[in-house]
Amino acid sequence: MRFALVTSEALMDLDLYRSFTQRLRARLETDARVLGLVAVGSMAELGRTPDAWSDHDFFVITVPGEQESFRQDLGWLPDSEHIVLKVRETAHGLKVLYDDGHLLEFAIFDEAELHLAKVNDYRVLFDRARLEADLSHLRTKSAAEASSVDVERSFALFLSALLVGAGRTARGEVLSGSSFIKQHALGHLLRILTHGAPTESQTRLDNLDPFRRFEQEFPEQGRTLHHLLLLEPGLCARQLLSFAEEQLAHRMERYPARAVQVIRNQLESWAGPA
Repeated sequence: MRFALVTSEALMDLDLYRSFTQRLRARLETDARVLGLVAVGSMAELGRTPDAWSDHDFFVITVPGEQESFRQDLGWLPDSEHIVLKVRETAHGLKVLYDDGHLLEFAIFDEAELHLAKVNDYRVLFDRARLEADLSHLRTKSAAEASSVDVERSFALFLSALLVGAGRTARGEVLSGSSFIKQHALGHLLRILTHGAPTESQTRLDNLDPFRRFEQEFPEQGRTLHHLLLLEPGLCARQLLSFAEEQLAHRMERYPARAVQVIRNQLESWAGPA
């Protein structure tokens, strides 16, 4: 049984999603080279049920020396004959696409390499190596790193990214400028805005990716930011700066008002006549 298009919007059947998980587990559990399988993200089904847009995210932990064979030969995956694309994303991980549009994102580690991973939600599907302690430590470490936001540094990086992006846009490098403004600068801003959020929001946000579920927890700010992202890059930069000042000037102990004014003057000078 494979994934199917069950409506005009290609909604995925939850039973089929879970069936894939079960078949993946069954295949790996019979392989003596595999020490464990860990579902991460929505695949772990901890507080979030996979939906129509969910992929399968997981770690496979092998005995030492077997990791690369699992990365090269994907015959261990269910329905591997229907794979249409595979790409090595990192030294340890791949993305795999099936001909029905289903995506897998996974990494292969041995026990000694597992400490390289970052994880928030996870569920151990089977374990021959007592991995739970290592994974619990990883989750605690990842959460601690995510919570240790240096607000002043992040705001300075936000301002710098706006300046670089607006400058490149004014020069005619619109694609590069847009990337700096709408990705780099916005990413720094989102880290600041989510820092110190209420505990209930922190549990629902993704502490590894500040873009994930932001608008679900902060709908008004999310709508405003979405509107700003639709603007041309130079105007987006100027409006993001105003938005950040409105949100943060009263919250930051050492708000760099002079630097903000310098950035504003520079962005406005590059905008040309109104």
